[in-house]
Amino acid sequence: MKNLKNLSKLTLLLLLTIFVNKVNAQKVKPTVIILDLESKGFTLDAQQMGNILRTEVEKLDTFDVTDKYDVAYLIEKNKLNVTNCYGKTCLLEIAKVIKTDYMLTGSAELINQKILITLRMINVEKQSIEKTTIEEFNNLPLEIQSMMRITTLKMFSRKIDSDLYDKLTKKFDYENSLNNPTKTKVNLEGPRFGYVFVFGRDAEILKRNKVDGGYNVNPAFFQFGYQFEKQYLNEGNFQALFEFIPMITGVDQQLIIPNIALLNGFRNNKNGWEFAFGPTFSIVNKLEGADRKSNGKFTSKSDLTKEVTPDYVGNFEKRMDSRGDAEFTTALVIAFGKTLKSGKLNIPINVWGIIPNSDGFRIGVSFGYNSKP
Repeated sequence: MKNLKNLSKLTLLLLLTIFVNKVNAQKVKPTVIILDLESKGFTLDAQQMGNILRTEVEKLDTFDVTDKYDVAYLIEKNKLNVTNCYGKTCLLEIAKVIKTDYMLTGSAELINQKILITLRMINVEKQSIEKTTIEEFNNLPLEIQSMMRITTLKMFSRKIDSDLYDKLTKKFDYENSLNNPTKTKVNLEGPRFGYVFVFGRDAEILKRNKVDGGYNVNPAFFQFGYQFEKQYLNEGNFQALFEFIPMITGVDQQLIIPNIALLNGFRNNKNGWEFAFGPTFSIVNKLEGADRKSNGKFTSKSDLTKEVTPDYVGNFEKRMDSRGDAEFTTALVIAFGKTLKSGKLNIPINVWGIIPNSDGFRIGVSFGYNSKP
């Protein structure tokens, strides 16, 4: 019985040892050596490119990446010539001396205003190229490490930042500090056209006959003007900008109503949505008076005060009236919009509204266009 117990203990110990060895074996990462990467058209040399790739591969935590100082020591010790050693044959010869499972090589080239990054994974045991990945990016040399990271992640089927990938690869992606690092403003200046619709008391006044202080027009007007803008912040997915928009309203109904909007806006660099708010200034004819009790018509203060018996309701106030004098008026505008893109053509579309007051409110829609310089 005692021998049976000892045999059971010995068997259990043997199985435990086999299990531990198997687990440890699974934890052993394949080794990879990364030498220089061919560099053409960059201020970074081949060694610096290799160091960038080495850093990105180490982040994967998939391989045991041989330390660059160890590689340098072994190259010097064995008197190996690694200058311009980018091909499979050359790298396999080095792998015979410096033992490793894989060799990773490639190139970064500037070709026709495009950056082309190529990576090749060489299986030393099979003496063959196991993986090849080629990615094409916009000419943004300051983002070479991000490009190397994306190419490395794609080679090993890892998840990438799709937003960053779009900004680095799409030629006409929304402008931002990443794909326009030397620009201080995003230019969406250009002509604006649209319609404004008037509601409330102002709408009723516009429809009245001129003899009653109205304009005898429909309360909807065509607008045209020009948007000027100045960007003062451009970070992450958003930019902040100041907008100056002079407009002329009403030419379709024989009216000329000038107005200016001064807006502070925020634009999303990822999808082109924007939001803006601020004051608007316009010139409108206004008359001080009150409604008559007898007929309900709005009459000037000077005419009413001449009468011996008061014939008006409420207090005197100023309203829009074609018989009055031109005055500056102000209101608060809130606007939402989105910029559509077609190649270099930008098409901003906006919907805006005036905060309601005792005179009523206005809503409008406008669009414009410009070509990115």
